[in-house]
Amino acid sequence: MARRPASADNGILDLVGVGFGPSNLALAIAIEEHNAARSPQDALNVSFLERQNSFGWHRGMLLEGATMQVSFLKDLVTLRNPASDFSFLSFLHEQNRLVDFINHKTQFPLRQEFHDYLEWAARRLDHLVSYDLRVVDLRPVLVDGEIALVDVVAVRGDTGETVIHRARNVVLAVGLEPHVPAGIDLGERVWHNYDLLHRVASMPATSRERFVVIGAGQSAAEVTEFLHTRHPAAEVIAVFARYGFSPADNSAFANQIFDPSAVDDFYTAPPAVKEMLSGYSRGTNYSVVDIDLIDELYRRMYQEKVHGRERLRMMRASRLLDLRPLADGVSLDIEFLPTGTRETLEADIVVFATGYRSRDPRQLLGTLAEHCPSDATGHPHIGRDYRLRTDPGTTAGVYVLGATEHSHGISSTLLSNVAVRAGELLRSIITAAAGIADTTASVSSPTRTAGTTPITGADESTTRTVNELSALATR
Repeated sequence: MARRPASADNGILDLVGVGFGPSNLALAIAIEEHNAARSPQDALNVSFLERQNSFGWHRGMLLEGATMQVSFLKDLVTLRNPASDFSFLSFLHEQNRLVDFINHKTQFPLRQEFHDYLEWAARRLDHLVSYDLRVVDLRPVLVDGEIALVDVVAVRGDTGETVIHRARNVVLAVGLEPHVPAGIDLGERVWHNYDLLHRVASMPATSRERFVVIGAGQSAAEVTEFLHTRHPAAEVIAVFARYGFSPADNSAFANQIFDPSAVDDFYTAPPAVKEMLSGYSRGTNYSVVDIDLIDELYRRMYQEKVHGRERLRMMRASRLLDLRPLADGVSLDIEFLPTGTRETLEADIVVFATGYRSRDPRQLLGTLAEHCPSDATGHPHIGRDYRLRTDPGTTAGVYVLGATEHSHGISSTLLSNVAVRAGELLRSIITAAAGIADTTASVSSPTRTAGTTPITGADESTTRTVNELSALATR
């Protein structure tokens, strides 16, 4: 690979990853394996920044007995490099559970166990990641009139210190954000399932012994089952617009929408075909529930009818009209859609299991956003290699992961393709580096333009010196 001068020599990183969830964790592993096979001067110098204090992935939904919905073979590495020692099977071997897992005869490990695997992989890469850093801006840096570098500006959570990493490439992978209907304010008695376990641990008194769960998908069903089990004296009411929980389509042919090759098919398809494919594949992931959990909830409802004490209630074909706080609970107005009949409920706790949304990349780009044009639909232009299209004269690479379902298909926000995608990103970054001339041999101070930071002569209050950046890069 043709390489520019080693980044460590000038304080410039080859890559900064924003966020350290499964997507950037998979990329970090790919880079670690890439570097291990090369001499130090050909190694990529990278750093990942994570706002959490330690690695964590959906901790609030690590419910006892809950399993993954994807095969363990779709881990961080196997589809890219089956021989990697970062695989889930390598983790099981190190934990002395490989034989036990084989005897278990399942493709779907416990969610807690898979989280343990992710933590295990993340610990092995502690030298590449800095925690408790919240990225607040991406500032373009001019070199000879081109945006060749990006200053990634972050704030340290415990001290408020500003830390800046200068890089040739930035990968944004900050995950999904919990979604609630417009007008809903989360609080002590109104939760999103994202932090269910944390909320339950500090739950206020429940005088009515009634929980209401809003939502029709896997998380809603899991929360309903969890609360019904954990609080044996409480009533649990599930409210959803469907007539009943719908089973997920996890058949072999339907699951091909998650194949790596399906990303190519989707990306090159005309807009009308993309819309059609998205509609066809929604039953694999959205507002659907594993059939075993559906059967379990129905079994409980039936047994309660037999015994004459019905704690589990389904308000199907219904929607929430209004929600009002009470001094010691929540009041909800629910409409039964077929007749328009309305019912007012008083509950101790309301849990919204209403899904997640990708964060808009433009909200994360900061100053750099003005150099990233949108397409006709208002979305950022994103290449097949997940690189944002930028203004002419920009050689710095900005990659976006997770907010690409409109361009790359349904698997772009899920675990299914993280391993393959990591390899694609690494290949793109290496290819781009080989084709770009040395931008560090003759550093100059170009005229500053709005929103653009020159590589020298920058404002000392916002930009670290090259020596400080070098210290950060080798930290």
